[in-house]
Amino acid sequence: MVVTVDRGRWGCVLHDDPAQQVTAMRARELGRTPIVVGDTVSLVGDLSGRPDTLARIVRLEERRTVLRRTADDTDPFERIFVANADQLLIVVAVADPPPRTGLVERALIAAYAGGLTPILALTKTDLADPDSFAAQFADLNIRVIGAGRDEPLAPIIEVLTGRLTALLGHSGVGKSTLVNRLVPEAGRATGEVTGVGKGRHTSTQSVALPLYPSGWVIDTPGIRSFGLAHIRPDDVLAAFSDLSEAIEDCPRGCQHLGPPADPECALDELEGASAKRVTAVRQLLSVLTTA
Repeated sequence: MVVTVDRGRWGCVLHDDPAQQVTAMRARELGRTPIVVGDTVSLVGDLSGRPDTLARIVRLEERRTVLRRTADDTDPFERIFVANADQLLIVVAVADPPPRTGLVERALIAAYAGGLTPILALTKTDLADPDSFAAQFADLNIRVIGAGRDEPLAPIIEVLTGRLTALLGHSGVGKSTLVNRLVPEAGRATGEVTGVGKGRHTSTQSVALPLYPSGWVIDTPGIRSFGLAHIRPDDVLAAFSDLSEAIEDCPRGCQHLGPPADPECALDELEGASAKRVTAVRQLLSVLTTA
């Protein structure tokens, strides 16, 4: 698995063992094939991991999941920045800086479209009540965990153990602080929030870190924008079995937003919990149409 990417060199661990790490270059036959943290690759050459040795990446295995974004909502070029993660831990501060629903919605869309299970991790819960913010996403059945610096780590570790989890969040929300609590030897830089309520960028490169007793966390750089030009409404709905089945009866070209834009959308026939989920998912889909 690829655990670091830095200027044409990839750090890889053998057999998911953090003690067996090698540095590799991309073989010429792969051309400019993007290789990102989380990718599973085949290596040849010197696999000793000794200083000044270099292996070669000769094959990129098929990805199970992908986390991707565009530079903005008009950029057609998508950039994969995490591969094969099981979960996306969206780190949000409930205060200082104020929570930004927009980023959470965009991260949820990217997770659903990429095949990851999203989880909300709320930090700085000592400064504000997290319940009102979490309630906005209740009908999506997303797991919400407290991740403040004074809250116990056990519930978080339970969710992450045995899985590959990507962490995502705005700068200044406490993501690097959380990573340092989970993996004390990581030594990830932490930053303060500026006077305008925006965090200073701290993590500058994605890196996969081993989690005790098992599993990996991928710390991604703090972000300020999350383009979604590459995602279609059906990509999001595919994450919900009841909704994806229902839209098979939608007319061609339906964007699944309901009246007046889509007066014949089959999602309007659903009832009960599924109907509530439709309302919540349509809130996400509206981000795509207004982007």
